[in-house]
Amino acid sequence: MKERELKRKDQIEKPKGKLGVFIPGIGGAVSTTFIAGVEAVRRGIAEPIGSLTQLGTIRLGKRFEHRVPKIKEFVPLADLQDMVFAGWDLYDANLYEAALYARVINREHLDPIKDFLSGIKPMPAVFDRRFVRNLDGTYVKPGADLRDHVEALKEDISRFKAENAVDRCVMIWCGSTEIFQRPEEPHRSLEALQKAVDANDSRIAPSMLYALAALESGIPFVNGAPNLTVDIGAMVELAGQNQVAVAGKDFKTGQTLMKTILAPGLKARMLGLEGWYSTNILGNRDGLVLDDKDSFKTKEESKLSVLEYILQPQLYPTLYKNYYHKVTINYYPPRGDNKEGWDCIDIFGWLGYPMQIKVDFQCRDSILAAPLVLDLVLFMDLAQRVGMTGIQEWLSFYFKSPMHKEGLYPEHDLFIQLMKLKNTLRYLMGEEQITHFGLDYYMNDREA
Repeated sequence: MKERELKRKDQIEKPKGKLGVFIPGIGGAVSTTFIAGVEAVRRGIAEPIGSLTQLGTIRLGKRFEHRVPKIKEFVPLADLQDMVFAGWDLYDANLYEAALYARVINREHLDPIKDFLSGIKPMPAVFDRRFVRNLDGTYVKPGADLRDHVEALKEDISRFKAENAVDRCVMIWCGSTEIFQRPEEPHRSLEALQKAVDANDSRIAPSMLYALAALESGIPFVNGAPNLTVDIGAMVELAGQNQVAVAGKDFKTGQTLMKTILAPGLKARMLGLEGWYSTNILGNRDGLVLDDKDSFKTKEESKLSVLEYILQPQLYPTLYKNYYHKVTINYYPPRGDNKEGWDCIDIFGWLGYPMQIKVDFQCRDSILAAPLVLDLVLFMDLAQRVGMTGIQEWLSFYFKSPMHKEGLYPEHDLFIQLMKLKNTLRYLMGEEQITHFGLDYYMNDREA
């Protein structure tokens, strides 16, 4: 991506026609909550609470100018009415049936849009139980040839686009967490990846096949799980080659959201940290998947990295060098999607005196994730129209483990992430960056 190739302000292509949203895991709790919510908002029976693109504002210029438009009025985002949905799942239930099974949204909110949800049926998924051991999918594409699976996914995409007159697309992974993988030789270059796919290499996960199908089809790809998927050299190379935007990974919703709010506050006030213990109980299908130690390892790596980057113990050894950080997730079926996260935070202040913070966050996992899916779809579509190809670091705001350029460290501080996102929008629309300098308001004051 080169600056001279970016379209800015009036050059940015306006969103025309339908925006296709392809979702691996379309029958899951997050996906059904997202799609049902979009339809409820479109019919005027609900509000898009939690969505920055729909409710958020952006300050422009100096404070005394009082220019604070809504983001959706400031940048040319796709209209919710133009979104159409398709995806793949291990189970053949239509989205109304799947939403009932997920038990996130009540019948009183689902029944008014039953006609819409019942009309969306998943396509058979690409699935390999070696990567998600606690699920046993029955609605899957036949065979085990990886190249055939990629081509089948591309055919699904082409067919849906043609049948629904889709103009542009985004693919967003809302499927399960796969087992932990570290980048290996097949992941390092596009040539190596393609050879590995042709050879049915066991190190190529299903999520990588979806990403490959999307990028080869010129479709932006977002990874909403902590899987090793698009954050590998091969995929970044392909995204650059095909001029496609990529982003990820792992939606930042419950406990990690709290960490990226609280930890910057501790650091800002130079308060020390002795230990941070985090545990969760969760009873939905995601909790079941994470009950497998290798899938949990993938999630654990994503959740543990946050504090290290925010607190920078190498710069503040007196405060953060030897803090203890523990994360656990426990599958507890009675809780369903209503996740509960407990945090015990041992801090110390002036002269080393100890203090504690206790957090009990009783949240609804998919209710927090759904607006993130909406924002990411709309912002990725914008990025593609602008010409912002490759890694979209400006969208770090939405992820536990933000993708970033090799040689840089990821930004985890929620408030810096939000400033990065909004300053990107200001740049694209030809507005001055907001630095919060402030002294310029006073430097030219004359004494009375």
